[in-house]
Amino acid sequence: MRLLIATDAFPPACGGSGWSTWELGRALRARGHQIVFVQPRPGSGADGERHYDGFRIIEIAARAPGVPFVRNYFKNERLWAQLASRLREVARDDRSDLIHAQHVLTAPAAVEAARGLDLPVVCTVRDYWPVCYWGTLIHDPASPTLCPGCSAAAMTRCLRPRAGAAWPIALPWIPYMRGNLARKQRALGRADAIVAVSGAIKRDLEQRSVELGRTRIEVIPNPVDVAGLRERVGTMAPRLSGRYAIFVGKLEQNKGVAYLLPAVERARLPWPLVVVGEGAERGRLESGARAAGRDVRFTGWLPRDEALAWLAHASLVVFPSYGPESLSRVLLESAVLGVPIAAMNTGGTVDIVEHDVTGLLSSTPEELSSHVARLVSDRALSGRLAAGAAAHMERSFDAAQVAARMEALYASLLDGKPRRAQ
Repeated sequence: MRLLIATDAFPPACGGSGWSTWELGRALRARGHQIVFVQPRPGSGADGERHYDGFRIIEIAARAPGVPFVRNYFKNERLWAQLASRLREVARDDRSDLIHAQHVLTAPAAVEAARGLDLPVVCTVRDYWPVCYWGTLIHDPASPTLCPGCSAAAMTRCLRPRAGAAWPIALPWIPYMRGNLARKQRALGRADAIVAVSGAIKRDLEQRSVELGRTRIEVIPNPVDVAGLRERVGTMAPRLSGRYAIFVGKLEQNKGVAYLLPAVERARLPWPLVVVGEGAERGRLESGARAAGRDVRFTGWLPRDEALAWLAHASLVVFPSYGPESLSRVLLESAVLGVPIAAMNTGGTVDIVEHDVTGLLSSTPEELSSHVARLVSDRALSGRLAAGAAAHMERSFDAAQVAARMEALYASLLDGKPRRAQ
């Protein structure tokens, strides 16, 4: 097949979404498919083209003013029309058989482009953007309470903690916010298939949107090149001698970082805690660590290989997130590398961590502390869980298997449609 993959992010400078897209592309290429990537670049001045790992990535420039809400309008409604036109051009020139969009910026445009060319279109959903304006399902970033739905009243409640003292000024944007969400749902509802990366994503799409509940939704996880990742880190030297625990992720409230230091304090962690990532909560974490006399090493944001080197040699990973995680790449890679996991039970985390089989799942911050303490004191338990997690990755998340499932989905959509001349 000739595949056009539209993606919001792509290596080398990207987060989990971009790396998952790359992994999928590599696995599909290994199965004989030809792929071209298109990536919108809001805020960039000119279109471009680059190559990474043998892939061609066509970059589409777009305006993105720095004003809140206005910026979102330019990155959404204004971008979709421009990007749809360019995707049609690329699909025609490349003789694409199918378009696959990877995230929020590209999905509505990909659907519009595919409909104009009578091509099948697939959209992967990696977080909650189709049913939450903020993509998190969280009313208040400082609270674990999930939003019941995007009514005007709920959006007013969402605005207050995010806009601060200026929240009354932001109220006139609520009609736009609701309209933006409705437009995303209508567009996604016109896709031939939606790929939800976890069972939690699928359930929320079906339960929170009548539009999306009528669309074919397949659960296909983010892929991981299990053997390749293990080989990649096999030659990486430890960044710290001795044992240590690790947190990897954004230092933001919805990632549960407020639970992080209390968890290791109550567990009486006898090792350093390494914190890999950046975010608004870093200053507060650093102050808390100093006040507690806790040995916490803050690395800041790191390139992928550096972050993997820290992760690979850790003795346990602490995952305190209370936001409904879609399918954490940190947990996927921890499991592949055999790092024991203590995680909060949220969203798609249960697809990765089965309690007492592939890791330890916690319902409360206090339980998270006790699980950290168990992993610290019981090496046999840590080893058993790490082995279980590694085997689970090989069975269910290896890139070759995920690509085969994606290929079967593509084939089912192409069945009965005339193939373009190659």
